[in-house]
Amino acid sequence: MAKPMDQYKWHELNVGCVIEEVGNASEYLTGDWRSSKPVWNDSKCIKCGLCWLYCPDAAVFRKDDGFFTSNLNYCKGCGICAKECKPGAISMVEEER
Repeated sequence: MAKPMDQYKWHELNVGCVIEEVGNASEYLTGDWRSSKPVWNDSKCIKCGLCWLYCPDAAVFRKDDGFFTSNLNYCKGCGICAKECKPGAISMVEEER
């Protein structure tokens, strides 16, 4: 019989498992914390995915056309995506409240 999820040690969990329990970060819209937001210029984007790779909040996603954008519900405006974007397709703009 399997143990409840809170009784497993970290090294006993399967690689890539997702735990949907109380306290899961997906339940909290952390985007309200930001003071600036990323804006993508698709004409400069080479679809390399570095913005997605480096986003610490998993807020960047690939659209159906292969370009990227961010989920502003979770983007905290850290600017890492813009810093890592080699062709300069992402600029950080001040958030309007």
